[in-house]
Amino acid sequence: MDIQRIKDMIALMDEASLTELDVSEGDARICLKRQPSGQVVAQPTIAPAPVAEPAEESKPINKGHVVKSPMVGTFYTSPSPSSPAFVEVGKSVKKGDVICIIEAMKMMNQIEADKAGVIEAILIDDGTPVEFDQALFTIV
Repeated sequence: MDIQRIKDMIALMDEASLTELDVSEGDARICLKRQPSGQVVAQPTIAPAPVAEPAEESKPINKGHVVKSPMVGTFYTSPSPSSPAFVEVGKSVKKGDVICIIEAMKMMNQIEADKAGVIEAILIDDGTPVEFDQALFTIV
């Protein structure tokens, strides 16, 4: 934007008794605000250059049965910080085995495997908040 264009915007603010004017042109943006004293202050900003989407990481595709969270809470892989994890990747589980705990409202809820198989992936980090129906594990 050129100086004359900005001066025209200030004149427009005076004529219309505006207290604020925000204008964008391409990558440039200017915001004019009138201070209580009547003075106009320009706050130019330049829009950030578009960022290219990062290439998708090559994560292994889990094809097993997905065990989802039955509730909102905090995900734990073991009964206490000093205890070993209930399961690890590659460990066999039977239907009904406890595979994690979800703490909700100060209650520790044991989550059981709903299928027999081998733990293919643990999709949540220990101590992370989880949402209802969020994927926790895959079992093959």
